[in-house]
Amino acid sequence: MPAVPEMQEYLGEVAEELVTLFGISRAEAVARINRAWGNQVFNEWPDLLAHEEPEHWAYGLYYEGDVPYWEPDADRSQWRIRQAPPRDSPAWTLEA
Repeated sequence: MPAVPEMQEYLGEVAEELVTLFGISRAEAVARINRAWGNQVFNEWPDLLAHEEPEHWAYGLYYEGDVPYWEPDADRSQWRIRQAPPRDSPAWTLEA
């Protein structure tokens, strides 16, 4: 996806959050980002996405629906993991 350098760095931070928080591979993290925003053009900084912390987007890319990740007493047992993109999807741009 076309992006100014600052946005590329920010998306890299989102990927790192996915890896750190959920133990997925960097390849899967990038695939989740590509599925969500791969058709976007990020030619300005800051983009609207950057008004949230990378952690916010990581939870949204990993879980289905809105999850109150900021609530320490949230019942996480009901949170459903969003399926990763299929392996044959063009979202996978890194080796798994």
